Amino acid sequence: MNIIESALQVLNDEIDGINLLKKFFDSNFEDAVRAIYDSSGKVIVTGVGKSGHIGRKISATLSSTGTPSFFIHPTEASHGDMGMIEKNDVIFAISWSGETTELGDIVRFAHENKNKLIGLSSNEKSHLAKSSDIPLNLPAAKEACPNGLAPTTSTTMQLIVGDALAISLLNIRDFNKDNFRSLHPGGRLGAILAKVKDVMHVSDEIPILNKGCKMSEAIIKISEKGFGCIGITSEDMLIGIITDGDLRRHMGPEMLEKNVEEIMTKDPLNISDDLLVSDALKLINKQGVQGLFVTNQDKKPIGFVHFHDLIKVLKD
Repeated sequence: MNIIESALQVLNDEIDGINLLKKFFDSNFEDAVRAIYDSSGKVIVTGVGKSGHIGRKISATLSSTGTPSFFIHPTEASHGDMGMIEKNDVIFAISWSGETTELGDIVRFAHENKNKLIGLSSNEKSHLAKSSDIPLNLPAAKEACPNGLAPTTSTTMQLIVGDALAISLLNIRDFNKDNFRSLHPGGRLGAILAKVKDVMHVSDEIPILNKGCKMSEAIIKISEKGFGCIGITSEDMLIGIITDGDLRRHMGPEMLEKNVEEIMTKDPLNISDDLLVSDALKLINKQGVQGLFVTNQDKKPIGFVHFHDLIKVLKD
């Protein structure tokens, strides 16, 4: 078997395992989701070996989607870390065989302290399954490893169950983009979810001028602000915009003495400060403009964003 054939065989074996999960999501899974949702505590995820690695990822996904969670290694739990578990916490133990001896102490701890125990295994007759308040019994599946030893298909199935658990809870909690952004302020996710209010120029940096001013003053203001445009206001409301393009179209000796409202483009495009940076950039590209005024509900300018500001956020 060549390399490509071997890789495709792994893919097919794991797909077979995933397909077996279609019958896995039953009332027990729903009970597990409800138990976590109804709890006022955290989800304590635990497991050994490859199941432990999957457990760490599941715990991280839960935490990032609105369900507080952390991972405890069973051995460390037996040497003092059990003190981190509070009485309202739900314990989520993972073991493919369900007979992992290292889980013994944390299982006993759950019973003694009346912590709800959810056990994920592939053997409904195993110690973990029988000891769990809510047993989640994975269907037996062929490992992608030709020797049937290296956890491959099994860990993929565990990971999917963890993702399903996290997303089910996310949906019940109505966890939205704003919630997600609050937990991911940094990195690429933070950039994608950043809002215009986070990057816009405010106060004296906003390029605006009142109606009735002369174009000579407008040109000076455009040069000072450096955005290639200026907004025109009347009674604090944005009513127009003058861009470099407008200046070129009206260029002439009489232009400097005209009032700004004679040159401006009326009713300029404006946006809310709650708009995502990525959506603002799409709008700028679609309209072929260099920047956008940010206004409140009364059309009063509260900020300005230039496409350079938006690009910088998304690149960083």
